[in-house]
Amino acid sequence: MDGELHPLKRYHKLSSSEASDGSPIAAVQACLLRRWFIVAGLLVLQFALLTLFGCFSSPVPAILHASPLTPGGIPVLLETPATNSTSSSLTTTGTELAKVSSAPSPKLCLSAGRVYVYDLPPVFNKELVENCDDLSPWGSRCTMLENGGFGRKANLSGGTVPEDLFGAWFATDQFAAELIYHNRMLQHPCRTMDPATATAFFVPFYGGLAVGKYLWKAGSGERDRHCQMLLEWLREQEWWRRSAGLDHFLMLGRITWDFRRSKDEDWGGSFLYMPGMENVTRLLIERNPWDEMDVAVPYPTSFHPRQDADVEQWRSHVRTIARPTLFSFAGATRSAFRDDFRAVLLRQCQEAGNKCRSVDCRISHCANDTSATLSLFMASQFCLQPRGDSFTRRSIFDCMVAGAIPVFFWRRTAYFQYAWHLPRDPESYSVFIDRRDVKNGTSIERVLNSLSQEKVRAMRETILGTLPRLIYAASGDVLNRSMDAFDVALDGVLRRFHQRKTVSINR
Repeated sequence: MDGELHPLKRYHKLSSSEASDGSPIAAVQACLLRRWFIVAGLLVLQFALLTLFGCFSSPVPAILHASPLTPGGIPVLLETPATNSTSSSLTTTGTELAKVSSAPSPKLCLSAGRVYVYDLPPVFNKELVENCDDLSPWGSRCTMLENGGFGRKANLSGGTVPEDLFGAWFATDQFAAELIYHNRMLQHPCRTMDPATATAFFVPFYGGLAVGKYLWKAGSGERDRHCQMLLEWLREQEWWRRSAGLDHFLMLGRITWDFRRSKDEDWGGSFLYMPGMENVTRLLIERNPWDEMDVAVPYPTSFHPRQDADVEQWRSHVRTIARPTLFSFAGATRSAFRDDFRAVLLRQCQEAGNKCRSVDCRISHCANDTSATLSLFMASQFCLQPRGDSFTRRSIFDCMVAGAIPVFFWRRTAYFQYAWHLPRDPESYSVFIDRRDVKNGTSIERVLNSLSQEKVRAMRETILGTLPRLIYAASGDVLNRSMDAFDVALDGVLRRFHQRKTVSINR
C-alpha cells in the first residue's frame, strides 16, 4: 500500500520469515499441505461420482480447479471457462484472455447461486460517508467518496488519454473499494431480495472507513467499536446463525494488516481476530497469504470504462504509443526503513540516464494524481514495483493499465496475492528480480535489456488481455464481452461457496 506513511510497528511484529518473504515454519506448512491433499481428494471423489452418474450431461458454466499452492499450502481456486472445445485456459495469451473472459449472465446465478445484500443500520456505512469530513486526520475525504467511490473526474493533461475517453477517468482513491463493491452488488443480476434463496450473503460494512478514522489515535477501543457493533448485530440475524458466517462475505477497502491487531499497543484494529470472523470470506486489497479466508482483489485505479468500446479503444491506444523509456519508478524513499530498498532503485534509475525516469511521490501525490503517474508509465516499457508501506501497492495496477510491464522484487507483492485476477504464469506478464540480488549489484537495466522484443510484446499482450479483470467498470451492465475486477471477485466467491456446499453434501 502506498500513500500513507505508517509507523514501523504497523505490522505488529510480523515474523522474520514473513518479513524476509520466506515460507512459514515447516510444521505449519506441513499441516496446511495435508489439509490441501484432503480437499483435493474430496474433489477427485466428487468428480468420479458425478462422472459415474452422468451428471455432466448438463454442463455448468465453469469448473473449479486448484492452482499451484500458495504460501502455506493453501490452494487458490481459479476459473476454467466452459467454452467450446477450442477455447484455451485463462492463463495463456492476452488474445485468448479477452475471448474467454465473458461478462456474467443470469445463467451464472442458476449454477453458482444468488446473493442477498444485508440492509445494515446506517451507522455501518451511510453515516460514515455522511461524516466524510471527519474520516482522516489529514482533512476531508468527501471528494474521494463522490460518484459512488470513483471520486471526482480526473484532471487529465498532455494528451495522455484520448479526449473521448475523458469521461471514463476519475481521481479514484486507493481505499474506495467498499463503496464500489456495495453499489455494484445492489445492481447485480445475481442479487436476490429473498434470503431463503441465497447462496451467499454480502455484508456492506465500510470497515476500512470505520477503522481508518482511528488508525492514528492511541486508543484501541475506538478502532474496534464499529466492528464489535457489527458482529453483535449479525449474531441476531437468522441467516448468520444458520451458518455461523460460512456463507457470508464482505469487502474491506484496506490491507489485511489494518485489521489484525493482536495487542492493544500494536497497529490497526482487531476485526479479523474477533470471534465470528474466522468463517467469513473477506475481499481486501492485500491479503494475508497464510489465511485462506482472505481474498486479494485489485486496488481501484482511475480507469472506469463505460462500455466495451472504451476498453478496446484504450487497449489500442496503449498498444501503439511510443515508449522511449526502458523502465520507470513512481514512489518515494522510506527513510524510516533500515537499508531502504527504494533508495537503491532510485540510484540505479539515476545511473541509467535517459533509460529510466522517476516521479517523486513526496512532491506529487501519486496515489490519486492520475496524470503524473499515468504519463510516466505510458512512456515506459517496464515499471519498478517494490513493496509499499506493505507488500502491495496500487501502483501495480496503475502500471498495468498503462500497458507497462511490472518488475517485482518480492513475490508477495503480486504472486501470492491476486490469484483470481492475474494470469497464473508470472513470467507471462511480469519480471521478477530478487531484491537481494539488486542490493548485491545486479543491474536492473541489464536484466531488462536481455529480454527480446518478441518477449516484451507478448507480455504486453497478456497484460492487455487481462486488463478488464484489473479494473472496475462504471457500472455493472456496461461490459458485455468481459468480466471486470468486481465480476471476477463475485464469481470466485459464489463458486467457492458452491464448491464448499457440494463437498459438504458429498461427505
